Amino acid sequence: MVNHQIKVLQAVVSAIAEGGRGVTGTAFPQQPVKALKLYEFEGSPFCRRVREVITLLNLDVEIYPCPKGGLKYRSIVKETGGKLQFPFLVDENTSDYLYESQEIIHHLFKHYGKTGKTPQKFSSYPKVPYAAFAGTILNGARGVWINKKIIDRVAPEQKLELWSFEASPYSRVVRSLLCELELPYILHNVAKERWQDQGPAILRLKPGKYVPLKGGKREKIMPVMQGKMQVPYLVDPNTGVKMFESAQIVKYLKKQYGR
Repeated sequence: MVNHQIKVLQAVVSAIAEGGRGVTGTAFPQQPVKALKLYEFEGSPFCRRVREVITLLNLDVEIYPCPKGGLKYRSIVKETGGKLQFPFLVDENTSDYLYESQEIIHHLFKHYGKTGKTPQKFSSYPKVPYAAFAGTILNGARGVWINKKIIDRVAPEQKLELWSFEASPYSRVVRSLLCELELPYILHNVAKERWQDQGPAILRLKPGKYVPLKGGKREKIMPVMQGKMQVPYLVDPNTGVKMFESAQIVKYLKKQYGR
């Protein structure tokens, strides 16, 4: 448990290093008809840029983890796009296959943003992502390399599902492990939609019972999350497991898929 809390603390520092991006998002996202497919790895600063925008737009995407040394999805990226580079976005709604993080960001705002234009703060990232790179180091470089114990293991029959938002430190710990175990999953973003949502689940800025924004994504998705709004929340359709609490999720994933 102590080791887990250290990982969470590192994830908190990592989020601070990135200036708090990946916390808030629109309550009324424009979800694509066909699921976006993102090939990436948690520890990549370039992939992190894209995930922050996905949180801002509050989109759900299919994640195919491609840690260094991984065998399952890296070959697909090379065969599909012609080179081994991440992130790699597949958008079957527009028939686009994109590599560069800045191009992916422009694409996301163009097709799934409110105005179709990329906001200034997201349109001119520095070529070297110093802040995101620092965040990766501060997070212990987790979510970079494959867990060699499972390198030849086939993926589960059905994708796991994770409710999360990018800057959540507890979610980051879980996402890093999913990446290292090379487990594909459906990422359901539940970004904070207004000031009343700010703060951890048990200590939000607005006291009292949590009430989501009427008509927002959180209101619609809470019944699926057992009537709670807390991340991370994992559903494994292969075993029927549904659980909150990052420490318990990590324990489950290691036992079920990590050996």
